Amino acid sequence: MKGTSQRICVYLGSSPGNDPAYVAAAEHLAARLAARGLGLVYGGASVGTMGTLADAALAAGAEVVGVIPQSLQDKEVGHTGLTELAVVGSMHERKLEMMDRSDAFVVLPGGSGTLEELFETFTWLQLGIHDKPIGLLDVAGYWAPLVAFLDHAVAAGFLSRDHADMLLVDEDADRLLDRFEDWEPPRTSKWADRTEA
Repeated sequence: MKGTSQRICVYLGSSPGNDPAYVAAAEHLAARLAARGLGLVYGGASVGTMGTLADAALAAGAEVVGVIPQSLQDKEVGHTGLTELAVVGSMHERKLEMMDRSDAFVVLPGGSGTLEELFETFTWLQLGIHDKPIGLLDVAGYWAPLVAFLDHAVAAGFLSRDHADMLLVDEDADRLLDRFEDWEPPRTSKWADRTEA
């Protein structure tokens, strides 16, 4: 993740969650992005930790780009105060637009939509469709069960250790962003165990 005009895509919940640590982590991450001169790309909503993240980033002076499908914009959940709000036709277009506009990805606690975004981005990294770092910001141990599951998938032979290790995990936002700076795209094939014909 080297260069200028960098943007970090953040996947996170459209609900605030039950632990105040989740909202606090969104606010802290927003402040750290702004302090580093990094722009934010996110799902464009004004609700949940998504809205908290955007508001905090804007207050700290960061560029904030939201990407939202028309169906959600029609329900008036789109944030009206962003640097830019891109309205797209579908959830699929939303994910692709967010990927294209970003240089790295941070995943905060969230539900099924956040998991969908994470795993599509993670799979595309394995397949070489993009070469951008992905990090889980492990707030209050939220991602620990997922990390344990990925270890289980490795043990079961469905995920290589090299691929599992592509997903960075950290409890500290600054440390995670520092790790992005030193990150190199993986050189491992998705089908590393296949033999040549």
